[in-house]
Amino acid sequence: MIGLGTSLGKASSPDSYFLPSLPLTATTISTFSLSSLSFSSNNLTGKRNSRNSVLRRQSAGFESEPELTSDSMESDKELPEFSRNLYPNIEPYSSGFLKVSDIHTLYWEQSGNPDGHPVVFLHGGPGGGTSPSNRRFFDPEFYRIILFDQRGAGQSTPHACLVENTTWDLISDIEKLREHLEIPEWQVFGGSWGSTLALAYSQSHPDKVTGIVLRGIFLLRKKEIDWFYEGGAAAIYPDAWEPFRDLIPENERGCFVDAYKKRLNSDDQEIQYAAARAWTMWEMMTAHLLPNNENIKRGEDDKFSLAFARIENHYFVNKGFFPSDGFLLDNIDKIRHIKTMIVQGRYDMCCPMMSAWDLHKAWPEADLKVVQDAGHSANEPGIAEELVAANEKLKHMKKGQ
Repeated sequence: MIGLGTSLGKASSPDSYFLPSLPLTATTISTFSLSSLSFSSNNLTGKRNSRNSVLRRQSAGFESEPELTSDSMESDKELPEFSRNLYPNIEPYSSGFLKVSDIHTLYWEQSGNPDGHPVVFLHGGPGGGTSPSNRRFFDPEFYRIILFDQRGAGQSTPHACLVENTTWDLISDIEKLREHLEIPEWQVFGGSWGSTLALAYSQSHPDKVTGIVLRGIFLLRKKEIDWFYEGGAAAIYPDAWEPFRDLIPENERGCFVDAYKKRLNSDDQEIQYAAARAWTMWEMMTAHLLPNNENIKRGEDDKFSLAFARIENHYFVNKGFFPSDGFLLDNIDKIRHIKTMIVQGRYDMCCPMMSAWDLHKAWPEADLKVVQDAGHSANEPGIAEELVAANEKLKHMKKGQ
């Protein structure tokens, strides 16, 4: 799943809730501020504020409204109010290519403070690649920000290659990059497929992880793949679904993931590109609560679409290369002690909230923030705000050590 989108400016405060490990009623959830200490109660059926109009202004390209402050934040007088604004655009201070196998070479870059606390950004897809806007979630004065393109994606080579491209290869690559950059331990940040990889990496190397920020939870279970690629989300987006569906003949629609695999790996490059565009367009059209035309246009880029669709499909056909459907949930005990923030859009079509909720139930020690007026993309206003705030909270905790 993705985790892509355009960069945003200042955004207003979202209608969102922290979910601690407390009993919930059918209509009410307990909420707490970023301090995790001041609690209040909010009725889910209550009147919405002017946030919707703010979102529509931002979607149309207007400046955002002044930042709003939540009641729980106002009641917290002793602890700082964490920034929720994306940081300005910055450029890398170093970049390069790391050969990780006889076949694959990865692009990497570093920005922010060379002596700061390291954080590694794990992009979505798989196959999505990184973009300059990914740097903006992190305070460049505090963080040493490491971005890299996973095998076959972005600037890494060979492009769209599926050979030696598994979850376990990527975990090995992350370790090779950490060692190459001489980083003893780092914070891990990942959304969508990046959340999958962040969990898998952290469970494999918990001693190398200082904190985790996750967004748009994707556990790569069969029911999640079926929801998005076998007709579930089509109930909400029938107009976007039909072009994806119609590329496949009726006699092959028993499994769209398998049908697309055949075309994405065809000997005919035009068949590959047609399938890649259809696959990518379906995901881009459903990634935002409100349509984002710039994001949708990425589905028209043959180079991007081929890597995105082929690699995603490859991982989904192979069930993420995990030994069991519930592998990531079954291994939460390995990382239960790591301070973790989870941000989830309530109306995420690509990675529906059932997965974030399942993760929350298995791991109540992690903070779950539900953004009530957002879908999937990391760059929707409410999601972006909460990701910045999550990094700010971990920064505050690190400074306090």
